[in-house]
Amino acid sequence: GAALYVIGTFGVTVACNVPRNEALKRIDPVSADAPAAWRRYTAEWTLWNHVRTVAALAAATALALALA
Repeated sequence: GAALYVIGTFGVTVACNVPRNEALKRIDPVSADAPAAWRRYTAEWTLWNHVRTVAALAAATALALALA
């Protein structure tokens, strides 16, 4: 459960979400590419956020079962 939490939440945040946040920060908001970049960012970031959510729920479940 602990490994799943660390890899599935913290690991995904560091490897997937933070780089996307940094890339978005470099986009000029008035450029012609900004709307497409924002759509791509939103889709990718949301996917990885769902992965983090499922990993956290699975980790919590595993840890709760370990207590039982």
